[in-house]
Amino acid sequence: MMTLSAAVLAVLGIAFTFLPEELAVYLGSEPGPLDVLQLQVVGALYAGFAMLNWMAKGSRVGGIYNRPICIANFAHFFIGAMAMFKFLFRYPEQPFTLWILCAVYAGLAAWFGLTLYRHPLPAQSSQV
Repeated sequence: MMTLSAAVLAVLGIAFTFLPEELAVYLGSEPGPLDVLQLQVVGALYAGFAMLNWMAKGSRVGGIYNRPICIANFAHFFIGAMAMFKFLFRYPEQPFTLWILCAVYAGLAAWFGLTLYRHPLPAQSSQV
């Protein structure tokens, strides 16, 4: 889960950091200098979040373990998915890649949401 989210965020971070103008044009916008700067800052946020998830990939996540990381990921993916759903249902003629990204975000939101309230260790049976 942490590796997948790190990979998704790293791809987005690299893309928005190094190709902000091209991505904006692909999505149907004519970006000005401030728009390009905003996309690059968003790319930096994605890259930082990707690094956080990559560094936590070997740790236990769930229940009380790494709860701040789990909550941050859940909030990011849930809020992002809801914003994309709202946008895509209002403007359905958007590129198919945006629909795919929305589905990935929704899946990761569900996964982090479940992980948030589950203990990462399997239940131990008591044998007498």
